[in-house]
Parts: sequence; structure tokens; C-alpha cells
Amino acid sequence: MRVALLSREYPPDVYGGAGVHVEYLARELAKLVDLQVHCFGAPRPAGPPGSPEVIAHPTWDALEGEGRHLGALRTIATDLSIAAGVEGADLAHSHTWYANLAGHLAKLTYGIPHVVSVHSLEPLRPWKVEQLAGGYHVSRWCEQTAIEAADRVIAVSAGMAADILSVYPAVDSARLQVIHNGIDTEQYKPDHGTDVLEAYGVDLDRPSVIFVGRITRQKGVPHLLDAALALDPAAQLILCAGAPDTPELGREVTAKVERVRQERGGIVWIEKMLEKREVIQLLTSATVFVCPSVYEPLGIVNLEAMACETAVVATATGGIPEVVVNGETGLLVPFESDGAGGARDPERFAADIAERLNSVLVDPALAESMGKAGRRRAVEQFSWTTIAAETAALYATLI
Repeated sequence: MRVALLSREYPPDVYGGAGVHVEYLARELAKLVDLQVHCFGAPRPAGPPGSPEVIAHPTWDALEGEGRHLGALRTIATDLSIAAGVEGADLAHSHTWYANLAGHLAKLTYGIPHVVSVHSLEPLRPWKVEQLAGGYHVSRWCEQTAIEAADRVIAVSAGMAADILSVYPAVDSARLQVIHNGIDTEQYKPDHGTDVLEAYGVDLDRPSVIFVGRITRQKGVPHLLDAALALDPAAQLILCAGAPDTPELGREVTAKVERVRQERGGIVWIEKMLEKREVIQLLTSATVFVCPSVYEPLGIVNLEAMACETAVVATATGGIPEVVVNGETGLLVPFESDGAGGARDPERFAADIAERLNSVLVDPALAESMGKAGRRRAVEQFSWTTIAAETAALYATLI
């Protein structure tokens, strides 16, 4: 069985959870099927023996420009290239709206099954209009067209599956299957070194809260910075956050960071994409990891923190409650959406984040027990080997 795995992201260009998912899924799927990866960007170096063949598709030069909408149009142009390159595959499996149209076109052109993995839903991310302008409506069209016509739709959580059926009622539930994201617990495991901490100015003698993620409305960084004002004064906040979606959001976050610095201090802001080794050491050293997302289909970063034996405080939204067991591996923060991509009561949400973080910060024994329980759960329930086997079994039903 020859499978074409379609994704915008692939190493070394991985910036989000969907890209992490594709990276590790491809590694394991290559052991089970004849796998070819199609991704965006510059040519990739050959991987070690047993790695899948990787074909990169560059952006069409004729669409270069500054307009926000052009990003979506460049994506479609790249999808045309991918669809042409898929010829000869027995099945196409696409990830995110960036590659979904390529999979749909491959289905139409070559008469092969198309599987879509849904990591998020464009209609539930209305703030992206800030980033894409009119291109946001293009992204929604690409996603809807592909999902509604796909032979199988994979949801990364039960919460995501419910959202799919709500947003796209034309999808037959018989074509929908839940296969979770996973974590490599051999790579993500406790690292008690201190060189990374020292390099970034983390105080080794203070309890700490850590956030790792992009600066996007989805990740709730402004809410976390509001909550930071009410954190235990003894604690430091380590903010590993860069690449704001828009200049406006970047300025908002910068202003809030400055307010935290002035009013309480104790904040370390690392404004760049970190190497995996750095993230692992930072996660390991933290007392608690925080995920203040307002929308999160699953949240691989929660699994990464759990695998590093770190307690988690996360929003009770999307698929997060399927990962974080409240009171056992961490604490969940209630969340009610305002319907426009934000919190209905931002002050209450920030206060609840702070309250739960403080309850872990002041109880080292609780933090330790939650961290150890989180690692056990990550190892036992979220293996990439198992996830790849489930995915290959799904393929077999369509060929």
C-alpha cells in the first residue's frame, strides 16, 4: 500500500502541534506502509534508513506580495503542485486546511481514497481573519470542501469529533473516527540538567510556571499574562512564546509582559522557537506547566509536559480533558467562550487560572505526584506506535 501523507509542516520546519503529529506519525507509519510525505517549502535532507521519502513543494513565485490574503492563495497554488505529485499513490492522507485541498484534488484526479486528519476547525478560529484577512474565507472553503467529501475523517479527540459534526453536519458520523495525538516518551522524558535554565536566566531556587507555544489568540497568552498578576509572588513565569500571528497581537502581548514586569516582576520571556532539548529541560524544571488555550482540539504540548513529569494546569476545552485528568495529572480551568474566539468573562477566566496555578505552586508534594501520574498516563495511553497502527488499520478498510 503506497500512502501519500500531505502536510504543510515537516521537519525541520515544524511550528505547531499538527506538524509534531505528522513528524512522529510518519516515522511510525513508514514501518507499516510504503510512505511518501509531501510538504511545503525547501527540499528536505534525506532521513536515516527506514525514513519515508519526502517531497517538498515550493511556493509559486508569481504570488509573492504583502497582502494578508495572499497566504491562502499561495497555499492553494502549493496544493496544486502536491496534487500533481501524488500520482501513483493508493491513498492520500492530509493534515490541516493547508493540505486538505491537495488531498481532495488527488481523490478527484486519481480516484483514490482521501483521509483527512482534523487538528482544528477554521470556523472555530474566527480570530484568524486578523491574520489572513479575506484569505480566511478561502481557508474555510478548502477545509469544508475536503472534510465533507473525504472517505474518512480522523478527529484527534472525542471533543474534536463532536465539533466536526456540529460545524459540518453533512459529514456522516460513520466516516468519522477518533485517533488521538501521541507523544514519544523516549524523547520527552525528565532532564534535570541546568545549562539551558542558566542560559536563559531562570532562577533555579524559585518555583516556576511555564508556558510553551506560539503567540496566537488560540493559545490564550493575554489571559495568562492577566493571571500572572495574581500569581504567588515567590513564583516566576517562564514564557516561551514567539512568532505572533499579527503585529497587533504582538504589541498587545508585549504591553502585558511589561505590565507584569513592572507590577510583580519574576518573568522570563524567551521570544524564539526553542530546540527540543531546551524545551524538555525547561519543562522538567518547572513546577507546573500552563495551557490557557481558548481552543485546543487536543494539545500535544500538554502531553510533552506530562512526559517530562510536570504537573499541568489547562483550560477545560476541546480535547484537553481527554489528556489532563483533573486532580490526578493536573487541574482543569473552567472556560466559557464568548462565541468570537475569546472568554465570555476574561477577568473570571484569568482569576481561575491564577487560583489553580497557585494551588500547585504552594504544594510541592502535589506538584510532584501530579507530574509522576502524568508521565505514567503519557507512557500508557499515548504511544505513537499504537496510533500509527490504528491509522494503518483505517487505511486498510479503504484499499
